Amino acid sequence: MGTPKGKIEADAISANDEIRESTDFIREAIKEDLKNGRFNRVHTRFPPEPNAYLHIGHAKAIWIDYGIALEFNGLFNMRFDDTNPAKEEQEYVDAIIEDVRWVGADWGDRLFFGSDYFEQMYEWAIDLIKKGSAYICDLSAEDVSKTRGTLTEPGTDSPYRNRG
Repeated sequence: MGTPKGKIEADAISANDEIRESTDFIREAIKEDLKNGRFNRVHTRFPPEPNAYLHIGHAKAIWIDYGIALEFNGLFNMRFDDTNPAKEEQEYVDAIIEDVRWVGADWGDRLFFGSDYFEQMYEWAIDLIKKGSAYICDLSAEDVSKTRGTLTEPGTDSPYRNRG
Protein backbone atom coordinates (compact mmCIF):
# COMPACT_ATOMS: atom_id res chain seq x y z
CA MET A 1 0.00 0.00 0.00
CA GLY A 2 2.71 2.51 0.89
CA THR A 3 2.57 5.85 2.60
CA PRO A 4 -0.32 8.20 1.79
CA LYS A 5 0.66 11.18 -0.37
CA GLY A 6 -0.48 13.69 2.25
CA LYS A 7 1.83 12.09 4.83
CA ILE A 8 4.81 12.38 2.48
CA GLU A 9 4.04 16.05 1.80
CA ALA A 10 3.64 16.79 5.53
CA ASP A 11 6.95 15.07 6.28
CA ALA A 12 8.65 17.01 3.49
CA ILE A 13 7.33 20.32 4.82
CA SER A 14 8.50 19.42 8.33
CA ALA A 15 11.94 18.44 7.04
CA ASN A 16 12.10 21.67 5.02
CA ASP A 17 11.42 23.75 8.12
CA GLU A 18 14.26 22.00 9.93
CA ILE A 19 16.62 22.55 7.00
CA ARG A 20 15.75 26.25 6.75
CA GLU A 21 16.58 26.71 10.43
CA SER A 22 20.03 25.27 9.91
CA THR A 23 22.53 26.82 7.55
CA ASP A 24 25.67 25.98 5.62
CA PHE A 25 28.71 27.80 4.31
CA ILE A 26 27.05 28.55 0.96
CA ARG A 27 24.06 30.27 2.51
CA GLU A 28 26.29 32.05 5.03
CA ALA A 29 28.45 33.40 2.18
CA ILE A 30 25.36 34.53 0.26
CA LYS A 31 23.92 36.25 3.33
CA GLU A 32 27.24 38.01 3.95
CA ASP A 33 27.59 39.13 0.30
CA LEU A 34 24.05 40.50 0.24
CA LYS A 35 24.48 42.21 3.61
CA ASN A 36 27.78 43.85 2.59
CA GLY A 37 26.45 44.94 -0.79
CA ARG A 38 28.94 42.82 -2.73
CA PHE A 39 25.93 41.57 -4.69
CA ASN A 40 22.37 42.83 -4.67
CA ARG A 41 20.61 39.66 -5.84
CA VAL A 42 20.94 35.90 -6.14
CA HIS A 43 20.93 34.32 -9.58
CA THR A 44 21.70 30.60 -9.88
CA ARG A 45 21.73 28.14 -12.75
CA PHE A 46 21.71 24.42 -13.51
CA PRO A 47 24.12 23.72 -16.41
CA PRO A 48 23.64 20.12 -17.62
CA GLU A 49 25.49 18.69 -20.59
CA PRO A 50 22.96 17.07 -22.95
CA ASN A 51 25.03 13.91 -23.45
CA ALA A 52 23.24 11.55 -21.02
CA TYR A 53 20.21 11.24 -18.80
CA LEU A 54 20.22 12.88 -15.37
CA HIS A 55 21.01 10.89 -12.21
CA ILE A 56 20.34 11.41 -8.50
CA GLY A 57 23.37 13.70 -8.15
CA HIS A 58 21.83 16.05 -10.68
CA ALA A 59 18.61 16.13 -8.66
CA LYS A 60 20.62 17.24 -5.63
CA ALA A 61 22.39 19.95 -7.64
CA ILE A 62 19.08 21.17 -9.06
CA TRP A 63 17.57 21.50 -5.60
CA ILE A 64 20.61 23.29 -4.22
CA ASP A 65 20.66 25.77 -7.12
CA TYR A 66 16.91 26.22 -7.39
CA GLY A 67 16.39 26.11 -3.63
CA ILE A 68 18.90 28.88 -3.00
CA ALA A 69 17.28 31.03 -5.68
CA LEU A 70 13.89 30.50 -4.03
CA GLU A 71 15.20 31.07 -0.52
CA PHE A 72 16.78 34.40 -1.43
CA ASN A 73 14.03 35.56 -3.83
CA GLY A 74 16.44 35.21 -6.73
CA LEU A 75 16.36 33.88 -10.25
CA PHE A 76 17.17 30.41 -11.58
CA ASN A 77 18.41 29.68 -15.11
CA MET A 78 18.45 26.44 -17.03
CA ARG A 79 21.54 26.68 -19.24
CA PHE A 80 22.61 23.72 -21.32
CA ASP A 81 26.36 23.36 -21.63
CA ASP A 82 26.07 22.11 -25.19
CA THR A 83 29.65 22.78 -26.21
CA ASN A 84 30.53 19.30 -27.48
CA PRO A 85 28.23 18.59 -30.45
CA ALA A 86 29.84 15.19 -31.09
CA LYS A 87 28.37 13.82 -27.84
CA GLU A 88 25.06 15.68 -27.55
CA GLU A 89 21.59 14.70 -28.70
CA GLN A 90 18.18 16.38 -28.71
CA GLU A 91 16.82 13.30 -26.92
CA TYR A 92 18.86 14.25 -23.85
CA VAL A 93 17.84 17.91 -24.02
CA ASP A 94 14.17 16.91 -24.04
CA ALA A 95 14.62 14.36 -21.24
CA ILE A 96 16.56 16.81 -19.06
CA ILE A 97 13.93 19.52 -19.49
CA GLU A 98 11.21 17.03 -18.55
CA ASP A 99 13.17 15.73 -15.53
CA VAL A 100 14.05 19.16 -14.16
CA ARG A 101 10.40 20.17 -14.41
CA TRP A 102 9.40 16.89 -12.72
CA VAL A 103 11.75 17.63 -9.82
CA GLY A 104 9.90 20.93 -9.46
CA ALA A 105 12.39 23.55 -10.62
CA ASP A 106 11.03 26.46 -12.65
CA TRP A 107 13.31 28.58 -14.81
CA GLY A 108 10.53 30.68 -16.31
CA ASP A 109 11.71 32.13 -19.61
CA ARG A 110 15.40 31.65 -18.76
CA LEU A 111 16.29 28.58 -20.87
CA PHE A 112 19.68 29.06 -22.49
CA PHE A 113 22.20 27.09 -24.54
CA GLY A 114 25.93 27.76 -24.33
CA SER A 115 26.22 27.22 -28.09
CA ASP A 116 24.08 30.31 -28.63
CA TYR A 117 27.04 32.34 -27.37
CA PHE A 118 29.90 30.71 -29.31
CA GLU A 119 30.57 33.78 -31.45
CA GLN A 120 30.66 36.09 -28.42
CA MET A 121 32.91 33.70 -26.48
CA TYR A 122 35.21 33.42 -29.48
CA GLU A 123 35.48 37.21 -29.73
CA TRP A 124 36.22 37.46 -26.00
CA ALA A 125 38.89 34.76 -26.32
CA ILE A 126 40.58 36.63 -29.18
CA ASP A 127 40.45 39.84 -27.15
CA LEU A 128 42.02 38.14 -24.10
CA ILE A 129 44.77 36.63 -26.26
CA LYS A 130 45.54 40.02 -27.84
CA LYS A 131 45.75 41.58 -24.36
CA GLY A 132 48.13 38.84 -23.20
CA SER A 133 45.61 37.55 -20.65
CA ALA A 134 45.13 34.17 -22.36
CA TYR A 135 47.00 31.93 -24.75
CA ILE A 136 46.44 28.98 -27.07
CA CYS A 137 48.06 25.82 -25.75
CA ASP A 138 48.93 23.21 -28.35
CA LEU A 139 49.93 20.48 -25.89
CA SER A 140 48.27 17.09 -26.23
CA ALA A 141 46.14 15.84 -23.35
CA GLU A 142 48.97 13.46 -22.44
CA ASP A 143 51.51 16.31 -22.36
CA VAL A 144 49.18 18.50 -20.29
CA SER A 145 49.02 15.68 -17.74
CA LYS A 146 52.81 15.63 -17.55
CA THR A 147 52.91 19.34 -16.66
CA ARG A 148 50.54 18.97 -13.71
CA GLY A 149 51.99 19.14 -10.27
CA THR A 150 51.39 16.89 -7.30
CA LEU A 151 50.57 17.53 -3.67
CA THR A 152 54.27 18.04 -3.01
CA GLU A 153 55.68 19.27 -6.34
CA PRO A 154 54.56 22.28 -8.38
CA GLY A 155 53.54 21.84 -11.99
CA THR A 156 55.29 23.43 -14.94
CA ASP A 157 53.96 26.08 -17.31
CA SER A 158 52.97 25.19 -20.82
CA PRO A 159 55.75 26.07 -23.28
CA TYR A 160 53.09 28.00 -25.20
CA ARG A 161 52.24 30.26 -22.27
CA ASN A 162 54.66 33.06 -23.17
CA ARG A 163 54.94 32.77 -26.93
CA GLY A 164 54.40 35.96 -28.86
